[in-house]
Amino acid sequence: MQFPTQRRFAFRDCLVTKPAIAAAFGEMVPVTVDMNEFWVFGYGSLMWNPGFEFEERQPARLFGFRRSLCVRSWVHRGTEERPGLVLGLDHGGSCRGVAFRIAPSNREAVVGYLRERELVTHVYKERSLPATLGNGGRITALAYVIDRAHHQYAGALSVDEAAATVSAAIGKSGHNMDYVRNTLAHLREMGIRDHWLEDVGRAAEGLQARAPA
Repeated sequence: MQFPTQRRFAFRDCLVTKPAIAAAFGEMVPVTVDMNEFWVFGYGSLMWNPGFEFEERQPARLFGFRRSLCVRSWVHRGTEERPGLVLGLDHGGSCRGVAFRIAPSNREAVVGYLRERELVTHVYKERSLPATLGNGGRITALAYVIDRAHHQYAGALSVDEAAATVSAAIGKSGHNMDYVRNTLAHLREMGIRDHWLEDVGRAAEGLQARAPA
């Protein structure tokens, strides 16, 4: 099976060498999942751009965590002087997303790919968490949640706080507002409503409309 060989992911805010990433893996807690039922939970770009092969794809809900613009972006959607915001799974509430079932023979390759994609700056922590599928089935899924002790964690922002940041931040991958618009468009296509993120998007659009030309 072939996986993407590119090591530079545009949606992350730090580029490190492959050996450095590999060395960091030694500090991680082993993933404890049923080898016969290995699932991965996606809540952001992983939902529409997983980058790995899967046997099954199901709508799913993760409890205890919510989708949030809680990660500061200093490169791709902002700068150190004016950081942008990108998505993370923060504590509290629940999150509708997508669960992917991976063949046992592909488990090791998929986990390796996800670690390179998600753990570049270690702002996320790798966890195995309970989730409920759209058909009512209960699973344990691999997910990446925010590390609240990490310096990129922006905290639990209000709609107005997040909108003020999103409306003004620009990084090398473009305007932060475009990131939010793109995310909301994909969520709508998948039939997923995220009222908080929609409120942020509307508020940020309003701020941009009122900004001086």
